[in-house]
Amino acid sequence: MCSCFTKAVIKPLGDSALLVELGHEISPVIHQKVQVLAQLVQSHPFAGFIESVPAYTSLTIHYNPKVVHYSFMINQKITPFQKVSSHLHMLLDQIDDKQVLAGRRVEIPVVYGGEYGPDLEFVASYHNMATEEVIHLHTKNECLVYMVGFAPGFPFLGGMDVRIATPRRNNPRPAIVPGSVGIAGKQTGIYSIETPGGWQIIGRTPLALFRPDLYPPVLLQAGDKIKFFPISPEEFDVYKEMSR
Repeated sequence: MCSCFTKAVIKPLGDSALLVELGHEISPVIHQKVQVLAQLVQSHPFAGFIESVPAYTSLTIHYNPKVVHYSFMINQKITPFQKVSSHLHMLLDQIDDKQVLAGRRVEIPVVYGGEYGPDLEFVASYHNMATEEVIHLHTKNECLVYMVGFAPGFPFLGGMDVRIATPRRNNPRPAIVPGSVGIAGKQTGIYSIETPGGWQIIGRTPLALFRPDLYPPVLLQAGDKIKFFPISPEEFDVYKEMSR
C-alpha cells in the first residue's frame, strides 16, 4: 500500500467538516491522490456523510455530526471528528499508490479576441507575441480541472503553457459574461455565471458550464481533462444552439 497516503494530515473544519491534506504543491500527482480518495469515500460512505469537495491538494469532507455520533458503534466519548477521521484512515490504508483514475476528456470551443476576448491583445503585448501565438499556446496543451468553485461550475485549470501566464487585471470588471475564458497567473479558467472578476479575458465558449435544470448541474468536474479549440463567431451561435 501507499506510504504517501499514510502521511495525510486530517484537520477539523468547524464541527461538521474536516480537511484531508494530501500534499503541499499543485501537481497532477497529488491531484490524482485527491481524486482517488474522493471516489473511495463516495463508494464507501459512513453514516452521516454529506459530500466531499476536492481542491488542489486536499479533500474536504462534510458530515452531520449528530448522525455520526449516534451511528458509530464505538466509545461515545469520542467526538464525531475523531470517528470520521478513523473511518478515513481506514480508507487511506486501502489505497494503492499506483491506482490511476482516467478523467473525462472534454473539448471546449472558444472564440478568441474581439468582443469575445477583450484582453487578448493585452496578453499578446505583455508577452511580445502575436495574438495568433497566444491562441496557439492556449489551445496547445491539455488542461486539468483541479477544482470547481468560486462560482457554480467555475473550473480552475492547470497545465496551460506558462509562456502566456499573465497577472490579473489591476481593475477587476464588475461583470464578466458567462462562458468567458480567462488567464490569471499560470491558470486558465472559464466563468460559469455572470460575476465580477479580474482574470484576463481572451475568449468565450458557447457551452453552458452551469445548468441548474440538469443533473449534474455543472458541465465539468475535478479530474476532467480539457482541450480548447478555436472557432469563428459564426460557429459560436451554432454551438450555442446545439448545446441547449
